[in-house]
Amino acid sequence: MKITSRPILLVEDDDVDSMAVHRAFKALHITNRLERAENGEKALAYLHDDTKERPCLVLLDINMPVMGGIEFLRVVKDGNHNLRRIPVVVLTTSAEQQDKIESFDLGVAGYMKKPVDYQQFIETVRTIDRYWTVSEMPE
Repeated sequence: MKITSRPILLVEDDDVDSMAVHRAFKALHITNRLERAENGEKALAYLHDDTKERPCLVLLDINMPVMGGIEFLRVVKDGNHNLRRIPVVVLTTSAEQQDKIESFDLGVAGYMKKPVDYQQFIETVRTIDRYWTVSEMPE
């Protein structure tokens, strides 16, 4: 994620998981600013706010109050072409097969289960970083 300086939008309701992502970014020297929205509704508000810089990536939890990840994906991937092009990687505790199927049907770039072990979590974030560092995206 070092190729672009654009922010990364973390859509995560859990404070502990959010802190883990922040710590992983710091440990891996990922310099992108991490913006957080606590649910899909707040993430949509962020994405529609013209004063906010468009994120280069969305890291999305599935199980959240108000508007969950699947509902967020339905709105983003079925709507505005500019929003549809933002890659979304699901980073969740959900191992439900139906969540995986719906996520991929709605166009996610990847689906990763959050490891409980912190070192494994760091490796998961490193994998996401490596992929998005070499991936070319439209402007």
